[in-house]
Amino acid sequence: MNGSVLPEDVLRDAPSYTPHPHELADLELLLSGAYQPLTGFLGRADLDALRRRGRLADGTPWPVPVTLEIPAELATGLVLDDPLHRTVILTDPEGAPVAALDVTDVWPIAERRYNVAGTVRRMGDGGHGPFQRLRRTPEEVTALLPPGRVLGVIADRPLHRPQLAQIAHAARTLAAHLLILIPVSGPGPDGLPPEALVRSIFAARDRMPPATVVAVPLMPRGDELRDALLRSRVAAAYGVTHVLSTGEMLSGAGLRVLVPRELAYDNRDGQWRWRDDIPPRNRRLAMTPAEIDDLLDRGFPLPEWHTPPAVAKELVRARPPRRHRGLVVFFTGYSGSGKSTIARGLADSLREDGQRTITLLDGDVVRRELSAGLGFSKADRDRNVRRIGWVAAEVGRHRGMAVACPIAPYENARAAARAMAAEAGAGFVLVHVNTPLEVCEQRDRKGLYARARAGQLRGMTGIDDPYEEPPRAELTIDTTHMSVSEAVELVQAYLVEHGWVEPKLT
Repeated sequence: MNGSVLPEDVLRDAPSYTPHPHELADLELLLSGAYQPLTGFLGRADLDALRRRGRLADGTPWPVPVTLEIPAELATGLVLDDPLHRTVILTDPEGAPVAALDVTDVWPIAERRYNVAGTVRRMGDGGHGPFQRLRRTPEEVTALLPPGRVLGVIADRPLHRPQLAQIAHAARTLAAHLLILIPVSGPGPDGLPPEALVRSIFAARDRMPPATVVAVPLMPRGDELRDALLRSRVAAAYGVTHVLSTGEMLSGAGLRVLVPRELAYDNRDGQWRWRDDIPPRNRRLAMTPAEIDDLLDRGFPLPEWHTPPAVAKELVRARPPRRHRGLVVFFTGYSGSGKSTIARGLADSLREDGQRTITLLDGDVVRRELSAGLGFSKADRDRNVRRIGWVAAEVGRHRGMAVACPIAPYENARAAARAMAAEAGAGFVLVHVNTPLEVCEQRDRKGLYARARAGQLRGMTGIDDPYEEPPRAELTIDTTHMSVSEAVELVQAYLVEHGWVEPKLT
């Protein structure tokens, strides 16, 4: 947004910081004007008013907190009463400047973490990445729209024939121009990468009324009501007058919300009609997302009565059958639990079979080759696991299988590894090798537990550092009374059962 103009030497000497992905998405929406009337990140007064009344401090209705978090070492260097020492340059993940933040408020929120507020001003060339031509500002889009009604559809999933029929009916009934808003800041609710989602929407354009397509960096916040209200505010900023509900969109920002009746496929003539207009014996209901995912996972074609062939082709490209899709098999457990031995056995077995390209990321080898210099503090352990997760996700992005086996004691780091795999379009199987600590101590092949008990080693997981039990492991194994070959067979049987590999020929 506008903000005050600062001298070039101030901008050159100002500290820089790369926000988290959801904060960068908010920043882009602030800079584009899609979050009008906001001009920057919210301060304490606005956040308090929003929490109590659902409005900003000046009484303006607004649905969600828009905040920015920075580390303590950056926050403590700010001087709010000095314009020369309260500027922070916000950068993208590659370090390129995106905006200058004029900080007007800063306060602690957690250990060594602070929130900051202030107006933002665009810097740089506006960003990189696929489909940049679709990331238009509200001002640019509203200048292109014809006069009259504008029907908005927030397409966070591919458009199949039922949705396309609803869109065509609504646009025809309203005599409205169609505006498709595609969220592109991360995988959609079905895990589809944003670029694949955009391609699938374009594959359906010949079955839509004339439409304007815009990519917007909207990210879900985990609150269905607030997400819906925020989406409506953004849609209104782009000139939308009516929103077509997908079942999750609620009204807001003064928009009219259309909630169509349920459609069904009429077997008599191959047309989509309102469900109640078709006798039960002649109707087929729209497929659920779970049914679509199941067909794609197993490599079965999507039926043409439900999905246009061009859309189906894009979905198969982005989500091939599991046996051809990238996969991360991520083992976690105490030192001595058997996870590395099982991981090596699994990798050897799969290499013998020759179905998949295997990359083994052993914890000790990664420590030596990828994470040299890291210690065993919580922060360094998180960095180590995230590095493993990033490499594994890149293997999965290129349709390979990564087998990783760090201790990975903290749930946040494991969740980050899972999220990176999902963003790369790969599967993720978490195997918790849940061998009891006392059994692991008895094995103690490397003598680590003995040294920790003697006070010679600090930060040993299970002794003086915690292990957080995984709340949603796909597979749990206790190797106390199980051989290595039995454990490997158990993991491989899971992969076969869920379609990630084919059964071995005997």
